[in-house]
Amino acid sequence: MSKLLIKNASVIATMDDDRTELINKSIYCEDGRIIQIGVIESFNFNADVVIDATDMVVIPGLVNTHHHLFQNLTRCYPGSQNESLFGWLTNLYPIWNNILPSDIYISTLIGLSEMVISGCTTSSDHLYLFPNGSKLEDQIEAAMEVGCRFHATRGSMSIGESKGGLPPDSLTEDEDYILKDCQRVIEKFHDSSDFSMLKIALAPCSPFSVSQNLMKQTAKLGRDFSVSLHTHLAENIEDIIYTQEHFGMRPGQYIEELGWVGNDVWHAHCVKLNKEEIDLFSRTGTGIAHCPCSNMRLGSGIAPLRKWIDEGVKVGLGVDGSSSNDSGYLLSEARQAMLLQRVNFGANKFSPREALFTATRGGAEVLNRDDIGQISIGKAADFAIYDLNKIAMSGAWSDPLAALILCTPLETAYTICNGEIISQNGHLNNFDLNLFLEKHKAASKRLLGL
Repeated sequence: MSKLLIKNASVIATMDDDRTELINKSIYCEDGRIIQIGVIESFNFNADVVIDATDMVVIPGLVNTHHHLFQNLTRCYPGSQNESLFGWLTNLYPIWNNILPSDIYISTLIGLSEMVISGCTTSSDHLYLFPNGSKLEDQIEAAMEVGCRFHATRGSMSIGESKGGLPPDSLTEDEDYILKDCQRVIEKFHDSSDFSMLKIALAPCSPFSVSQNLMKQTAKLGRDFSVSLHTHLAENIEDIIYTQEHFGMRPGQYIEELGWVGNDVWHAHCVKLNKEEIDLFSRTGTGIAHCPCSNMRLGSGIAPLRKWIDEGVKVGLGVDGSSSNDSGYLLSEARQAMLLQRVNFGANKFSPREALFTATRGGAEVLNRDDIGQISIGKAADFAIYDLNKIAMSGAWSDPLAALILCTPLETAYTICNGEIISQNGHLNNFDLNLFLEKHKAASKRLLGL
């Protein structure tokens, strides 16, 4: 593994405990870890790779806490453009039913590439359907090719239309099989070590697509193997009504009864949590993946991010699926998160720096990792480096760090993960992105019948 020097960065946002910002400083890394930070003249190094970061901003690699990568095959599908969650899903399920293992691979590779070139170095993904022989390893293979850190979740749906659920029966699986396959992928792929490039989590899809028994058994299995748990919760009013009608309780009561709270659990969306449920999340250390663009696209509502943070809830950002967001740029999520809280609470109630913290250190905390999300000695050498000389940043010299949120989201000059450059100026270092874009186009057109 290379020895990396990032020298003379105009601004370094460390996202450490003190949220330190450094001016005209350098970073030296070995074996994927940060070794020295400071004035370059004081360094003792013999770097293999040197990046001159003059006129550049360096932040920790962005951390994405919720995605459905397969959905980039069906972006902006006309039948779902003007639907809320349930109508959006029922219009897309028939198309997704025809997904092949090769589609899972190519959508993962393209989706993670989109995230990497915009600064993301760690992403989770919630894959909850496995049609036509698809497996979780179809994703894992693609993530290894891209070179980012990956939290693959073995999702599931077991309650189809015939049992009162939302998905078609053809996209559901037998619960005994689900649990066995969950154990299989944990034993085969999960790496619990520090600086892990691949972790497995377990992720039943939602209250309207799995049974209470599967939720309980999944939680038990996850804790037996010390892996995290993830699902959707309280996304919109339809979600609340379904939980109340079918289980006679609100979402917070539902997850508490099932054992789905704690430091090892994070829930996506949570737009409609009430005060008591926010307190439950805070008391138990349960995390939230906040997905503002998707929430707006589906008309789900404005999540109370300001209240969550003020109450001590762990919050990270997620781009959500690219059929409900249509983009995989995490800086866009950070910008929208900030703007929506200002709409709700006032222009001085959520700052660009808070948004960046949520996109980096916040996401790391939600994924229960203390080795990423900050630029500190001993932490992972994961960086997003942005060029201040791009047109979108022109005139932003008074506060280039805030410009990352306030101005148009940029592609990185360099995205670095585990001490290795994995993208540079929009190009992936491990493969020819244009070649795979052609394959992705063919897969998408086949699914859409075009």
